[in-house]
Amino acid sequence: MRLKKTLIAIPLSVSLLLPMGTLANAAEHEHGGNPTMEVSNPAVDLRATLDSILSEHAYLAVITMQKGLDGAGDFEAAAAQLGENTDELSAAVGSVYGEEAGSQFKEIWSSHIGYFVNYVTATASKDEDGRKKALADLDAYRVKQADFLSKATDGRLKAKDLEEGLKMHVDQLVWAFDNYGAGEYEKAYTSATESMHHMFGTGKGLSWAITEQFPDKFDNQSVDTPAADLREALNSEFSAHAALAILAMQKGIDGAKDFDATAAALNANTEDLTKSVESVYGAEGAKKFNEIWSSHIGYFVDYVKATANEDEAGKKEAIANLDAYRKIQAEFLDTATEGRLKAADLEEGLKGHVDQLLNAFNSYVDKDYDAAYDSIHEAYSHMFGVGTALSGAIVDQYPDKFVTAMPSDMPKTGLGGMSQVADHTILWVISSLILAMSAGAVLIRRKVVNR
Repeated sequence: MRLKKTLIAIPLSVSLLLPMGTLANAAEHEHGGNPTMEVSNPAVDLRATLDSILSEHAYLAVITMQKGLDGAGDFEAAAAQLGENTDELSAAVGSVYGEEAGSQFKEIWSSHIGYFVNYVTATASKDEDGRKKALADLDAYRVKQADFLSKATDGRLKAKDLEEGLKMHVDQLVWAFDNYGAGEYEKAYTSATESMHHMFGTGKGLSWAITEQFPDKFDNQSVDTPAADLREALNSEFSAHAALAILAMQKGIDGAKDFDATAAALNANTEDLTKSVESVYGAEGAKKFNEIWSSHIGYFVDYVKATANEDEAGKKEAIANLDAYRKIQAEFLDTATEGRLKAADLEEGLKGHVDQLLNAFNSYVDKDYDAAYDSIHEAYSHMFGVGTALSGAIVDQYPDKFVTAMPSDMPKTGLGGMSQVADHTILWVISSLILAMSAGAVLIRRKVVNR
């Protein structure tokens, strides 16, 4: 049975990382009840839920188009997961605007997925007229989707801005696919990661419109606060890590030509955070941080290599190294957050992350593709719980950095172009993590994987 997710999925996913009683949410501590410092409330949870569904749509669309072009055995499973994602998004719309609106949205949203399929089919058969028609259909879709959302939000979202944002979404997916087909893999994964990131801005804009339209349903809270932006930034980084790690493992076992590009995209995800460390604390601090996070990526690579070589001892060693990593990472974060996140709970949550990625990979190798994509969905959603827990601890640790007046205007979003994620949020993540570095208590033994 394939996994299902609803509007409550993101709050529930926090429990995959930590029992809720151990989460040091800023809202539960001494911040004078300031709602702008909450990383979790009805409004912010709506934003995170939409972020999760929309960004996973982009990821699954990229993967499904690749698998379709390649004639891969898991194409149907990827397409089915993309279809479930549509069901989730349509249910979210229906929960706000009614069942009829949810059905109307589903019909419109599903059409653009069909047009992408047509584009893939035409590309595979070298049908230039078919490609042009698919692009024309996608242009028509943008107008229809924009009109629907503008009317649904009573004009809070402007059709013109929505069309521009939807054009960016379409272009990013087309670029990712065209570059993949042309063997320009680095460009393909640049567009793929940008398409995922862009959808976080879309989630922010749509959630803002909904909470502005129905304030009583969301406790009159805002989605546009520094604390909410921190949660979004962490969710974006962590979910991209899970998505890219799973894809790199698949490409590695397949010996795919784009493996190096997927691995490079995964490393870039790590380097984004490492560069922020270096900009504040210098090269030495950045090196220590990079070493901790990079180690578990290396162990996953070891597991893939051992699987390819049918080396059971190598697989067991990789798993043992991942177990050791969990303890080191958990102690690191416990120290960094001054005990706001407990090492024992973190170890349990990290075990969930490791198991999800291994389950997705093992099922893929066994050609149990439905199970593989269930695990992929679970792994992707789980990382939003990680972002919630860590952002809650950081806001509680540095409350003065997240005090703000309640905003009244529409926030910057991805509805009219690239999404805007606050730059300061990652730096404050580092402020938390660097405490562990300065303690000097973490020693790592890891293999260096040379590619």
